[in-house]
Amino acid sequence: MIFYLDTSVVVAALTKETGSDRIDDWLSSQRSEVAISAWVKVEVSSALAIKLRTGQISTEDRAAALTLFTRIAGESLGLLDISGIDFQMAARYADQHTLGLRAADALHLAICSRHGATLCTRDKRLGRAATALGLMATSL
Repeated sequence: MIFYLDTSVVVAALTKETGSDRIDDWLSSQRSEVAISAWVKVEVSSALAIKLRTGQISTEDRAAALTLFTRIAGESLGLLDISGIDFQMAARYADQHTLGLRAADALHLAICSRHGATLCTRDKRLGRAATALGLMATSL
Protein backbone atom coordinates (compact mmCIF):
# COMPACT_ATOMS: atom_id res chain seq x y z
CA MET A 1 0.00 0.00 0.00
CA ILE A 2 1.18 3.51 -0.84
CA PHE A 3 0.08 6.49 1.24
CA TYR A 4 0.26 9.75 -0.71
CA LEU A 5 0.68 12.84 1.44
CA ASP A 6 -0.97 15.95 0.13
CA THR A 7 0.45 19.37 0.96
CA SER A 8 -1.84 19.97 3.92
CA VAL A 9 -0.35 16.97 5.73
CA VAL A 10 3.26 17.82 4.88
CA VAL A 11 2.96 21.44 5.97
CA ALA A 12 1.31 20.42 9.25
CA ALA A 13 4.18 18.00 9.85
CA LEU A 14 6.76 20.73 9.18
CA THR A 15 5.14 23.53 11.18
CA LYS A 16 3.11 23.78 14.35
CA GLU A 17 -0.57 23.53 13.46
CA THR A 18 -3.56 22.02 15.18
CA GLY A 19 -3.17 18.28 14.71
CA SER A 20 0.58 18.37 13.97
CA ASP A 21 1.35 15.99 16.84
CA ARG A 22 -1.22 13.47 15.57
CA ILE A 23 0.32 13.62 12.08
CA ASP A 24 3.83 13.18 13.47
CA ASP A 25 2.68 10.11 15.43
CA TRP A 26 0.94 8.65 12.37
CA LEU A 27 3.98 9.22 10.15
CA SER A 28 6.39 7.66 12.64
CA SER A 29 4.18 4.56 12.95
CA GLN A 30 3.92 3.88 9.20
CA ARG A 31 5.38 0.71 7.78
CA SER A 32 3.81 1.15 4.34
CA GLU A 33 5.36 3.31 1.65
CA VAL A 34 4.70 7.00 2.18
CA ALA A 35 5.09 9.17 -0.90
CA ILE A 36 4.69 12.63 -2.34
CA SER A 37 4.97 14.06 -5.85
CA ALA A 38 6.97 16.90 -7.33
CA TRP A 39 3.75 18.90 -7.20
CA VAL A 40 3.73 18.57 -3.40
CA LYS A 41 7.25 20.02 -3.37
CA VAL A 42 6.01 23.09 -5.25
CA GLU A 43 3.00 23.53 -3.00
CA VAL A 44 5.05 23.12 0.19
CA SER A 45 7.37 25.93 -0.90
CA SER A 46 4.36 28.09 -1.70
CA ALA A 47 2.58 27.30 1.58
CA LEU A 48 5.66 28.09 3.64
CA ALA A 49 6.13 31.37 1.74
CA ILE A 50 2.51 32.28 2.50
CA LYS A 51 3.03 31.46 6.18
CA LEU A 52 6.09 33.74 6.16
CA ARG A 53 4.32 36.61 4.37
CA THR A 54 1.36 36.42 6.75
CA GLY A 55 3.56 36.37 9.85
CA GLN A 56 2.66 32.81 10.88
CA ILE A 57 6.32 31.75 10.81
CA SER A 58 9.68 33.52 10.84
CA THR A 59 12.34 33.47 8.15
CA GLU A 60 14.32 31.07 10.33
CA ASP A 61 11.28 28.80 10.79
CA ARG A 62 10.75 28.69 7.04
CA ALA A 63 14.39 27.87 6.36
CA ALA A 64 14.35 25.12 9.01
CA ALA A 65 11.11 23.66 7.62
CA LEU A 66 12.47 23.61 4.06
CA THR A 67 15.71 21.99 5.23
CA LEU A 68 13.78 19.34 7.15
CA PHE A 69 11.47 18.74 4.20
CA THR A 70 14.39 18.32 1.79
CA ARG A 71 16.02 15.81 4.14
CA ILE A 72 12.83 13.82 4.79
CA ALA A 73 11.83 13.85 1.12
CA GLY A 74 15.23 12.49 0.17
CA GLU A 75 15.51 9.89 2.91
CA SER A 76 12.03 8.71 3.82
CA LEU A 77 9.45 9.58 1.18
CA GLY A 78 8.83 7.95 -2.15
CA LEU A 79 8.36 10.21 -5.15
CA LEU A 80 5.43 9.40 -7.43
CA ASP A 81 5.94 10.57 -10.98
CA ILE A 82 3.52 12.88 -12.75
CA SER A 83 2.64 12.37 -16.40
CA GLY A 84 0.52 14.06 -19.00
CA ILE A 85 -2.18 11.48 -18.30
CA ASP A 86 -2.44 12.86 -14.76
CA PHE A 87 -3.21 16.33 -16.09
CA GLN A 88 -5.88 14.93 -18.40
CA MET A 89 -7.45 13.01 -15.51
CA ALA A 90 -7.22 16.06 -13.26
CA ALA A 91 -9.15 18.07 -15.86
CA ARG A 92 -11.87 15.39 -15.92
CA TYR A 93 -12.06 15.45 -12.13
CA ALA A 94 -12.21 19.26 -12.08
CA ASP A 95 -15.00 19.13 -14.69
CA GLN A 96 -17.19 17.48 -12.06
CA HIS A 97 -18.19 20.83 -10.58
CA THR A 98 -20.20 19.35 -7.73
CA LEU A 99 -16.96 18.04 -6.21
CA GLY A 100 -15.67 21.60 -5.74
CA LEU A 101 -12.12 20.68 -6.70
CA ARG A 102 -9.39 23.22 -7.34
CA ALA A 103 -6.94 22.35 -10.10
CA ALA A 104 -4.14 21.46 -7.69
CA ASP A 105 -6.38 19.14 -5.68
CA ALA A 106 -7.65 17.45 -8.84
CA LEU A 107 -4.02 16.80 -9.79
CA HIS A 108 -3.32 15.18 -6.39
CA LEU A 109 -6.29 12.88 -6.95
CA ALA A 110 -5.18 11.98 -10.46
CA ILE A 111 -1.71 11.07 -9.18
CA CYS A 112 -3.26 8.89 -6.48
CA SER A 113 -5.56 7.22 -8.98
CA ARG A 114 -2.83 6.30 -11.45
CA HIS A 115 -0.50 4.98 -8.76
CA GLY A 116 -3.20 3.19 -6.75
CA ALA A 117 -2.24 5.27 -3.71
CA THR A 118 -4.35 6.20 -0.71
CA LEU A 119 -4.67 9.97 -0.33
CA CYS A 120 -3.73 11.31 3.11
CA THR A 121 -5.17 14.77 3.63
CA ARG A 122 -6.38 17.28 6.20
CA ASP A 123 -8.72 18.83 3.62
CA LYS A 124 -12.22 17.49 4.24
CA ARG A 125 -13.54 18.57 0.83
CA LEU A 126 -10.64 16.84 -0.92
CA GLY A 127 -11.21 13.68 1.11
CA ARG A 128 -14.91 13.67 0.22
CA ALA A 129 -14.08 14.20 -3.46
CA ALA A 130 -11.64 11.29 -3.38
CA THR A 131 -14.29 9.02 -1.90
CA ALA A 132 -16.88 10.21 -4.43
CA LEU A 133 -14.46 9.32 -7.23
CA GLY A 134 -13.92 5.85 -5.81
CA LEU A 135 -10.41 6.56 -4.52
CA MET A 136 -9.04 5.56 -1.14
CA ALA A 137 -8.56 8.44 1.29
CA THR A 138 -7.72 8.91 4.93
CA SER A 139 -8.17 12.08 6.93
CA LEU A 140 -5.36 13.08 9.27
